[in-house]
Amino acid sequence: MLEQNLGMINERLARAAAKRGISLREITLVAVCKTVPAEQIRHACNLGIRHFGENRVQEALPKIAALPQGLCWHFIGHLQTNKVKQVLGQFSLIQSLDRLKLAYALQQEGEKLKRIVDVLLQVNIGAEESKYGFQVEEVEDALIAVADCPNIRVQGLMAIAPYLPDPEELRPYFRRLYRIFKTIDIPGVEMKFLSMGMTNDFEVAVEEGSNMVRVGTALFGERA
Repeated sequence: MLEQNLGMINERLARAAAKRGISLREITLVAVCKTVPAEQIRHACNLGIRHFGENRVQEALPKIAALPQGLCWHFIGHLQTNKVKQVLGQFSLIQSLDRLKLAYALQQEGEKLKRIVDVLLQVNIGAEESKYGFQVEEVEDALIAVADCPNIRVQGLMAIAPYLPDPEELRPYFRRLYRIFKTIDIPGVEMKFLSMGMTNDFEVAVEEGSNMVRVGTALFGERA
């Protein structure tokens, strides 16, 4: 089932990428494995997936320890500052830098460990009260502030779009974030990854400029 699901996702990604005039190789698929057991993740590794996303530190760390080294682990959930020590060195990319307090905690710990922390700035693209992240109008100032943290390396932007039954209605949100992504020009800030698009909307997100999608349910199936 996992193999079939991955094949279907890749076909859908390839079609969306082709509409934009790029190849499937230019899209990074992050398999979201919240509540997925390590053996199933190992099966996904055997199918060629190398990027995995986790929302919770306590759940992620035992899996990371049990699975092969060399995988790219992405932290995609809301990260509490008291969990920063546990996360550094375990995750390749923290996609959810959603407030300056977290940036300063990451900087402090990165400096102690002499480690560079790769992050994406999380943008609350729908200005939803229920979601974390910087408001659109705060993005530039936030990036300037984070660029002053020598142990943090900004690699791009991440957003969770509002949930709408028809993903076509999300195009304006994705388009807006892509415009921001393309126009950022701040020394020390790299716009390498635009992480937007999940199971419900990843095709529209790719068509509108995403080069990284976070897919869980479409790959691993419905979870409790």
